[in-house]
Amino acid sequence: MPWPPVSQRTVVSVVFVAVMFMNILDSTATNVALPALSRYFAVPIGSVSGVVTAYLVTLAVAMPASGWIGDRFGARNVLLVAITIFTAASALCGLATSLPVLIAFRALQGLGGGTLVPLGMTMITREFPPAERIRANRVLMVPTLLAPALGPVIGGALVDGLSWRWIFYINLPVGVAALLVGALFLSGGSEYPPGRFDVPGFLLAATGFPLTMFALSTGSSSGWASASVLGTAVPGLVLLAAFVVVEHRTPEPLLRLRLYANRLYRTTTLHLTIASGGFLGTLFLVPLLLQNGLGFSALHSGLSTFTEALGGMTGIQITTRLYKRTGPRRLMIAGMCGATTTIALMALAGPSQATWMIPLLMYCTGCCFGFSLVPSQTANMAQVPAAETGHASTLQNTVRQAGSAAGVALLGTVIATTGASAGNLAGYHLAFIAAAALMLLAALTATLIHNTDAASTMAPVPATPTAATRPPTSAANPPDISPVIEELFGIEVDPVCSHTPEVPQ
Repeated sequence: MPWPPVSQRTVVSVVFVAVMFMNILDSTATNVALPALSRYFAVPIGSVSGVVTAYLVTLAVAMPASGWIGDRFGARNVLLVAITIFTAASALCGLATSLPVLIAFRALQGLGGGTLVPLGMTMITREFPPAERIRANRVLMVPTLLAPALGPVIGGALVDGLSWRWIFYINLPVGVAALLVGALFLSGGSEYPPGRFDVPGFLLAATGFPLTMFALSTGSSSGWASASVLGTAVPGLVLLAAFVVVEHRTPEPLLRLRLYANRLYRTTTLHLTIASGGFLGTLFLVPLLLQNGLGFSALHSGLSTFTEALGGMTGIQITTRLYKRTGPRRLMIAGMCGATTTIALMALAGPSQATWMIPLLMYCTGCCFGFSLVPSQTANMAQVPAAETGHASTLQNTVRQAGSAAGVALLGTVIATTGASAGNLAGYHLAFIAAAALMLLAALTATLIHNTDAASTMAPVPATPTAATRPPTSAANPPDISPVIEELFGIEVDPVCSHTPEVPQ
């Protein structure tokens, strides 16, 4: 018996939300488990940092090539392979019997994780025309805000109640479900000619990005003048500089830097990079203040930061309904100005105020960030041709990943240099001011946006057929469930599963 028709937009959305949630949740939950790993393997806490670093390094290797690989072998096929690698590596991480084995499997997991998000975003961009992306983002951006806040709560509960192994096992049901849905219902092959593979560019990126990411992730703890950091940061930056030169001279580069010639893409990518650094840096900073500075438990800290996710979902629902009338510029500026204010106010949190102030301000920060994130993400590829979306998604995610790492490194450096501790909260407060400064910088970049550039995303969506105009239900024409999905999630879906609409360029 054949499967009933399912809209490709619905399938792509379900798979994208699942892989985004799984990928981000895994990263944040792993950070919570580091002390437990240190105790289990009887090694210093600095030794288990390799569990995080190995993932970031291999992710930085895989991500730049994901656009070309998706076009060469088909986004659907590569996405399913990436889900398989990530899910299988999660199981192997949970079965690891030694720290070196765990680090090796985390590196394997990073290879899968490095392709999941860029390919998922590529498929979303190609499936939803610009005029419909803002409505789709009501649901599609939720994992970006929910998973970072939920990760510490779930991770802490699993580590305390079961074992550190379960922070990896929890990926299995999500990964298997996404794999089954994708394998059964996702369509599409190699849609656009990939061109020749840029071997010199790949070699430079596959060494320069990991070295730089390693330096950023260890600089604040090891010291920026240490041999390990200088020994990776200097050659990493030199290799990346050579990479930029090579990419400008190559007819078919690995990362299409020429996309930055487009004003809207360039400005929104810069905005997303800076804002992500400030936002993830804040999520890194708040637990340190609550646990190390004020002595609260890990569970209390996780619950205090979780309010960010609730605020984010609130902001998304508001901004998606204003976007068509106001455009991205004012929404992005308002969201970043609000986030600047709420993060700066966290610098006032002391022992007597933190219990109520931090959850409230984290809710407001999430609301403001979500208010700005969705318009920026929606406008980002408004003028990118469909054939270039794979490369545009790869470039945006690669730069954004580096920006996030830089934001965390900046705030970690402020904490380390000021000697922040339970007896010295001033260091934490100064770090909050630095995070607020990043958000203010993101607000300034938003002033460079021109709504006319994003006009295609502000266009009215074609009316959905009414009951009177829909064809009668029959065996050849099964019931259409798209109105139900539209009503529940605010996503325009195509009721015919065999039809993949062209994405207007």
